[in-house]
Amino acid sequence: MRLPKTTLEQWAILAAVVDEGSFARAAEALNRSQSSVSYALKTMQEQLPADVLEQQGRRARLTSAGEVLLRRARALLTEMDSLERLAAGIDQGWEPEVRLAVDVVFPPARLASAMERFVTRDNPTRVQLTESVLSGTQEALMNGQADLAVVHRPPVGFWGTEILNLEFVAVASPDHELFELKGRLTHQDLARYRQFVVRDSGLKRSQDSGWLGAEQRWTVSHLKTSIQFVKQGLGFAWLPQEHIREELASGALRPIPLAEGARRTEPLFLVFADRDSAGPATRALADEILSACAAASD
Repeated sequence: MRLPKTTLEQWAILAAVVDEGSFARAAEALNRSQSSVSYALKTMQEQLPADVLEQQGRRARLTSAGEVLLRRARALLTEMDSLERLAAGIDQGWEPEVRLAVDVVFPPARLASAMERFVTRDNPTRVQLTESVLSGTQEALMNGQADLAVVHRPPVGFWGTEILNLEFVAVASPDHELFELKGRLTHQDLARYRQFVVRDSGLKRSQDSGWLGAEQRWTVSHLKTSIQFVKQGLGFAWLPQEHIREELASGALRPIPLAEGARRTEPLFLVFADRDSAGPATRALADEILSACAAASD
């Protein structure tokens, strides 16, 4: 293995000079003397076969080679910063990784909000996210493949905190034949048309949710596929309202006027694989998920 001739410290000083526009301002930003900044770059220049800086009047500018090299060096500096934060986080007890399993019906906007707040905690933990359906999310907990999960029902032997009541709405494209029928519709009316449902992603057991009485029932693997097919007028489905707010507002999807069962509510739960042994990162992510759900419900 060959040891590098230059150091990341030298590249960080070069980046500061470029960003600040002068040696003096870079020295101030780095809390160093101007002479130490100049010496570091002079030494680096001597160690490299290509010049990275050139003098233009009273200002030093990057050469074309320097632009290419500094671009690569910035990536290395970012990696080093991440490595040092990881070391600091591990020293404080933060886990290197949190495995989060989420049922696909969990609203993406709330998940994104929780993730955004989690990363601003300046922790070194990476998140491994698995999206699954019904028992698939439960199995991730039971098989030890998740540290934390958002499920529609805690599996046997696990405790959970109810975080959200998700409303499902029976909808179809406004051009669908269902809307040509008069009056309030019944389940018998629906049974003659194509229904879309999302396949349970569990391997060991399959669970059903909601009404499944249509003769032409199509099963898809992802909620987004079901939404797209219904928008295209291929059938109807009960879809989570938070996933289709824009489509309902624009008229791309329309609620079906059912006499009963047009809407149903299902709870979602936040479940720890083992709360007692959960590390600070797992607990922090759980807190952000809880906060995201509480804020959106206010």
